[in-house]
Amino acid sequence: MKIPADLRYAESHEWVRVEDDGVVVGVTDFAQDEMGDIVFAELPTIGAEYEKGEGMAVIESVKAVSDIYAPIGGKVVAINESLNDSPELVNDDCYGEGWLVKLAPSNSEELNTLLSAAEYGTQLESEA
Repeated sequence: MKIPADLRYAESHEWVRVEDDGVVVGVTDFAQDEMGDIVFAELPTIGAEYEKGEGMAVIESVKAVSDIYAPIGGKVVAINESLNDSPELVNDDCYGEGWLVKLAPSNSEELNTLLSAAEYGTQLESEA
């Protein structure tokens, strides 16, 4: 199970990558593996605003429908439109081509509340 050290993690299994123009959000390797084969991704509209912990997207797999939560508060500035035609990118490359949304953070301090890779790994071990 991959847990890249350069990302931050929410307890609800979303990852965050800080970039110059916002934060990219996706689901972790653990989450996509638990969901199984992903067949549909319902992403938010650009301009939508979310509070930390608020549901912002839905991923449908052959097993279940899963809510995806905002790991930090912010405004959606981009969505991964490739997922419209190829939702399986989340399974194939969850930390790369399978990203979900890009947010402009409303409060950058919320990034400090996210887990490091080591802390997220510990969380996974305790859930096993």
